[in-house]
Amino acid sequence: MKHRIATPVCALLLAMCAQAQTPAANTPAAKPLVLKAAHLFDGRNGTLVSPGIVVIQGERIAAVGANAAIPADAKVIDLGDATLLPGFIDAHTHIASDHNDNWAQGFYEDMLRFPVEQSFHAERNARATLRAGVTTVREVGAPDFVDVALRNAINQHIAEGPTMLVAGHAIGSTGGHCDNSPIPPERMKEPGPLEGVCNGPESCRQAVREQMKFGADVIKICASGGVLSEADPVDVPQLTPEELKAIMSEAHAWRRKVAAHCHGDLAAKLAIEAGVDSIEHGSFLQPDTLQRMKQKGVYLTPTRMTQEWVLAKADTYPPKIAAKARAAATAHTEMMKNAMKIGVLMAFGTDAAVYPHGRNAEEFGDLVALGMAPAAALMTSSIGSAKLLGIDADTGTLESGKYADIVAVKGDVLKNIRATEKPLLVVKHGETVRME
Repeated sequence: MKHRIATPVCALLLAMCAQAQTPAANTPAAKPLVLKAAHLFDGRNGTLVSPGIVVIQGERIAAVGANAAIPADAKVIDLGDATLLPGFIDAHTHIASDHNDNWAQGFYEDMLRFPVEQSFHAERNARATLRAGVTTVREVGAPDFVDVALRNAINQHIAEGPTMLVAGHAIGSTGGHCDNSPIPPERMKEPGPLEGVCNGPESCRQAVREQMKFGADVIKICASGGVLSEADPVDVPQLTPEELKAIMSEAHAWRRKVAAHCHGDLAAKLAIEAGVDSIEHGSFLQPDTLQRMKQKGVYLTPTRMTQEWVLAKADTYPPKIAAKARAAATAHTEMMKNAMKIGVLMAFGTDAAVYPHGRNAEEFGDLVALGMAPAAALMTSSIGSAKLLGIDADTGTLESGKYADIVAVKGDVLKNIRATEKPLLVVKHGETVRME
């Protein structure tokens, strides 16, 4: 008996398959693009090369350096007294959420929007982030899988934004920093593992699997309390050793790294021993914990500019949050000085959404203000974030064969680190997305 195609869906699938089998028309290769500037910081060795030349063919870098051969048919952009840099990699963003100086209003607006509406806000935030020079981000927690949708839309070239690695819902315990549902249960369904709320090892294992099922590239957990959540103490552990081990074993089995939101020292110790890949924020970490991080190769993503932003805004927050903001910011300064002295691995991350999207590069200047050398601050992004995210084979430094993710800033960046805050040119995967 012959079977007939009974539904429009099947017919559509057959049409799509037929179209996929039709050879694409031959399109001429794009002409090479050459960027020239007075200086080049390749992101690997911490020094400037003068003059700076980068030859781009398609999505990737073909040649770098003063002696790079310039193809005869190339389009040349001469930026003059400027520095060419690797595109910035922000390892701690919340592009899928909006910034709002009114803490309560912003919280409830985000929560009450339909996911499809929030997706439009997310794309706007992604566009501002990319044009600020951030060509890659790690999105560490978003409601309703808006981050997964945005990543896919960017990859399909129907939205503009940085390359994204996403976490889905951040994972934590009931009532903790990752539990974003303060609504009484009789009015709203209680969140569970799908929404990242778990209790007990098997529940937490399920929460990890749920995020990965729906597209997570990385797993984000809340190991301790938070500053901008009202009920929980900022430095108290929120996951047990057994829960942490279940999360790490499941994530690592699927080759996903785990980032731990963590302000508290004890919570960090537990996460480090369980095998976490990075500690985010780290406000109250003590020297012995930082030493242990160095020994085990655990990265610190300090989000320094957010600490300073929250401290400056503390008077506008509810009293409990304001008190936590002041305590965390004060402790963070001492922690960072200890971390730099000890030599903890660091990744560039900003906690975008706590501050307005598109200001990410202020983190570089804030790190330098703490005593970090400008080159070292830049390398928290180029080498630091790229290695933490596991993408250093493709991006992070200006080298032949890597993606052409490039930022140009005015003058000598090592003499004026704040020049990173106003890029002259941004190129992502060989495509110019901003040019002043």
